[in-house]
Amino acid sequence: MDFVLETKDLEKTYGQHKVLQKVNMKVPKSSIYGLVGKNGAGKTTLMRVVSGLQKKSGGSYFLFGKGDEDRNIYRVRSRVGAIIEAPALFLDLSAEENLKMQYTILGLPSFSSIKETLCLVGLENTGRKKAGAFSLGMKERLGIAMALTGSPDLLFLDEPTNGLDPEAIVEMRELILRLNREKDITVVISSHILDELSRMATHYGFLDSGVMVKEISREDMEKECRKSLKVKVDSQEKASVVLDRLGISYSVQGNGYLSIYGEVDMGVLLKALEFSGIRDIEKRNETLEGYFMSVIGGRV
Repeated sequence: MDFVLETKDLEKTYGQHKVLQKVNMKVPKSSIYGLVGKNGAGKTTLMRVVSGLQKKSGGSYFLFGKGDEDRNIYRVRSRVGAIIEAPALFLDLSAEENLKMQYTILGLPSFSSIKETLCLVGLENTGRKKAGAFSLGMKERLGIAMALTGSPDLLFLDEPTNGLDPEAIVEMRELILRLNREKDITVVISSHILDELSRMATHYGFLDSGVMVKEISREDMEKECRKSLKVKVDSQEKASVVLDRLGISYSVQGNGYLSIYGEVDMGVLLKALEFSGIRDIEKRNETLEGYFMSVIGGRV
């Protein structure tokens, strides 16, 4: 698999406070990578370090295969766009004027692609209206337009839906999906709105107290989160024999618990497991939020 970003034992400390602790992370090309974690988990710091806005304290990272210690790392940094914490906008300028200013700062030779970029983010009809008068959603979309200058291949978005109303959240989601599918831009996105993140992300990284607890693809997580019956029995061995004979899909969880998957006739199941000593049975359909809590809850 081709990775656009890899970190190896990446660390960041402020005095005695360890914000990132030996973080190992792999972001596949063309993915939407959801960075999940509580406030203070280190998500923003991780984005700032790998995008070059802050210096690391230890470890290493690679952008498009080039290590951060390489003196030519600046060449691949031009392929990275970012909105971290808040969009950096010129509030007294219009959307078009903001992009012209950004193009000038980056030394881009032509303004010819500005109209296309404004159309892409849905701001083509804002005219002379100043950015300071934009809604929060419009400011976020203008921020993304600014980050798209130079046609990046990798985009970091830190809480892009934070504070937006439901309509603006949907617009932001559709924009991110469009950038990924139509422009083949790899996106690393952090969000507190986990239900919304689950509608976009193809891969997840679970960060807790500066530690990357787990990385998983959407497909593998959906398998772990699929609808199931959580059953507690006295004898897992007896229960396994019965379930195997019936051809029922299940997994052994330990401590007397089994997870049973698929559509199962409850009457048949209860009768079949009668001699296994059923103690408890619970229906489960885990969400991303529930999965996240189970992952970080199991960390020592």
